[in-house]
Amino acid sequence: MNRVLRVAERGWGTYRGITAAVREAGTGTVVLVAPGTYHESLVLDGEVTVTAAKGPGTVRITSAQGPAISVVGGAPVLRDLDIEGKSGGPAVLLRAGRTALHGCTVTKGAVEAAHDARLALHGCTLRASGGDGLRLGSTANALLRECLVDAAGRHGVHLADAARAELDGTRVVGAAGCAVTATGTASVTAAHSFLGECGEDAVRAAGQARLLLRDCRLYDAGGHALRAEHAGPGPGTAPAEDPADPDGAAAGRAEPRIRLERCEILRTGREGLLLAGTSDARLADCAVGETGSAALHAIGDAVLVLDRVRAVDLGETALAAGERAAVRATGCTFARIEGNAVYLRDASAAVLTSCTLSHTTLDLLHLAAGTRAELQDCTLADGARHGIRVEPGARLTARAATVERAALCGVDVAGGDAELRGCTLAACGTGVRLDTRHRPLLDGCEVRAATGNGVHLAPNTGALLADCTVDGAATAGVRLDEDSEAWIDGGAVTGARGSGLVVWTGARPRVRGLRIAGAGKNGVYLHDEAAGLFEDCEVSGAGYPALYAGPRVQAVFRRCLVADSGEDLSADDTAAPVFEQCRSTGVDTVSMPQDESAPAARPHGLAPAPHMPGAAAPGDVPETEEDPLPTLLAELDRLVGLERVKADIASLTKVMRLVKQREEAGLQPPPLSRHLVFAGNPGTGKTTVARLYGRLLAGLGMLAHGHLVEADRGALVGEYVGHTAPKTTAVFRRALGGVLFVDEAYALVPHNQPSDFGHEAVATLVKLMEDHRDDVIVIVAGYPEDMDRFLASNPGLASRFTRTLSFDDYTSTDLVHIVEHQARSHQYRLHEETVAGLRAYFDGVERTERFGNGRTARQVFQRMTELHAERVADLADPGPEALTLVLPEDLPRTAVHS
Repeated sequence: MNRVLRVAERGWGTYRGITAAVREAGTGTVVLVAPGTYHESLVLDGEVTVTAAKGPGTVRITSAQGPAISVVGGAPVLRDLDIEGKSGGPAVLLRAGRTALHGCTVTKGAVEAAHDARLALHGCTLRASGGDGLRLGSTANALLRECLVDAAGRHGVHLADAARAELDGTRVVGAAGCAVTATGTASVTAAHSFLGECGEDAVRAAGQARLLLRDCRLYDAGGHALRAEHAGPGPGTAPAEDPADPDGAAAGRAEPRIRLERCEILRTGREGLLLAGTSDARLADCAVGETGSAALHAIGDAVLVLDRVRAVDLGETALAAGERAAVRATGCTFARIEGNAVYLRDASAAVLTSCTLSHTTLDLLHLAAGTRAELQDCTLADGARHGIRVEPGARLTARAATVERAALCGVDVAGGDAELRGCTLAACGTGVRLDTRHRPLLDGCEVRAATGNGVHLAPNTGALLADCTVDGAATAGVRLDEDSEAWIDGGAVTGARGSGLVVWTGARPRVRGLRIAGAGKNGVYLHDEAAGLFEDCEVSGAGYPALYAGPRVQAVFRRCLVADSGEDLSADDTAAPVFEQCRSTGVDTVSMPQDESAPAARPHGLAPAPHMPGAAAPGDVPETEEDPLPTLLAELDRLVGLERVKADIASLTKVMRLVKQREEAGLQPPPLSRHLVFAGNPGTGKTTVARLYGRLLAGLGMLAHGHLVEADRGALVGEYVGHTAPKTTAVFRRALGGVLFVDEAYALVPHNQPSDFGHEAVATLVKLMEDHRDDVIVIVAGYPEDMDRFLASNPGLASRFTRTLSFDDYTSTDLVHIVEHQARSHQYRLHEETVAGLRAYFDGVERTERFGNGRTARQVFQRMTELHAERVADLADPGPEALTLVLPEDLPRTAVHS
């Protein structure tokens, strides 16, 4: 049984002062204190319990000097005491030991713990009107259960260094500063607690502090509900290479330093949550409302992950990100907002999955210049301006997203880039408006009931529309403005109250397999001087002539059908449309040239399986030969040298021809990778062969155009985080339908630089090659010894580049042939002795890294023409022979001595 010592000011107790009783107390002693006020400063260092004999509110200990209670060791317990300090200092000071306070009230001074002191507060009230309510430093540790920290002159709970605090069912309110603040490597865990009613931030974290808040309310803060400004790298990780993938960046790190679960953020003077510096946070099942500024705001290099967060009834933006911040939101709702639902600026990035954005006075999603956003299965509805706005340099990727009732545009791409797959845009002002020098992609999208145009391309804009449906537009289904270049592949335009497809002056679309039905005006309207190619299209049920060609229109219609219309064609006298294998059926007035052998109408929705078009001007429709392959193979054979390469290309052509024949016969093609590695030194004809290879595949029908797009590291790799993938994608898009030739590809992956942005370019290329496996050929080229290292840099490269063509250095004879070809092309003749001198020259040239093969031969020829010109200029009256014949003395001096 514990020993009991009694304290009373008179009569009942053995001791007149608490200090005297404590001094006599041994381990486990209970000191019972009779009601009264005791002017003492207790120093505790043992396992002693000091308790009010008559319960709470009966015993008051006021400081005689310094803290009213000081603990220097042991495990003392204080119960039901009112403890009063002196202004300017702590009321309770813990330097060591494990101290417990039950039902105590502390006023006029903080509870302060330092060193390795441990503190447990149960049912206590702290009112430190002149400073902090609870202050922890060093490695001190505190537990507050069912406590009230009220009316602190500074911060309610203040942690520094490596201190830790756990709050359970606790209210921290009324502070002039922050309710809770943590710096250094301190950590705070709070559950079922109320933090707020304060002059500054409800919770503030800095340095490397950590927060875990569960089932808490952060409210009525003059500043932010939660503000984190961490410095230095995140725990156990380097900064993310791809800011659009914060989870990927966090794969090797511990939990985020800031975690909120089932918390409520309400009524703040500034942002609900502000992350800055290198802060990283995860919010799950949280609610945010009535914030004075943005509900959720990430800047700096912050990483913010949101799971099932609801931010509604806001005076400003729900989610904002700036600088290099990265955000990932899943299953979130942002609604009823006086501003944007999501706003990105600078180089920030966001990934939104299964989120709902609705009822905004500005844009539902706004991407300012340089930002990136990815949407998957999201719904955006009821925006007073745009559903999604993409500004210059910004990039949007959206899959299975729905945008409804955006007053201006469902998606407005104003200078940026966009890729929309399987998206629905319903009842918006304009479904999709594109005004950009990029070439956005709409694949399998549906635009319904637009109150303006369904899809609108601004002047000088290009776009790819594959298998898209535009239904019920109030004006034009698809409008293509001046000098725009659209590829429309499959899909349908139905029920437009204006014309189905409007092509304005200078626009040159290429349209294949499109069905246009039920247009209130023309099915296809071609304004003055418009052009384009229309293949395998069907136009039916037009209110005006199905096809209208204005003055000086030059368009080609091939295998097209006009059906069930009053008139098939109305054309200006100066228009010159061309019709090949076209026909009309169910038409009252037939004006279009008819070809009865033309195929009948296809079932709605079916179109020939097309290849994705390339980047050449869609209106340029070259006349094709019956079989261009012999001509192209002959051109290949005429190339100087390269015997092994020519044999390989000829072999590949035969394989491709067989693949095409099997496809046309309805048979499965054999497994085949068309992508190639060209390994060889500079000047060995790699670019020339790549260009020919694209033309050969186009001649076989394996590529839509066969054009060549050349790229190197500078064209693919950005200078800043988040810039590389958009640059690579833009170059790749230009190559669709043709060949992307990446010279010096090994430069994308510098040796021993694993964090270089070139690795992101390679990863982006690998993904694009998979997404567009039938639409583009990629050829990577470079020095033989470096290409092996390049292929080993990414697991996806080796499987996609299974064939290497080796380009041997040119022999001296080959180089002479190149010079002879140059001479013939420029109307020069080489003397026999000149040819012999050339061969001797090339035999003597050292084949170092600076040797340029064919480039060297061309440079030698250029120097020969210069020397020839200097010689002939001294002749009084040179004749044709002198003007064209190159003599041995016109060889560079080194050739004479070689």
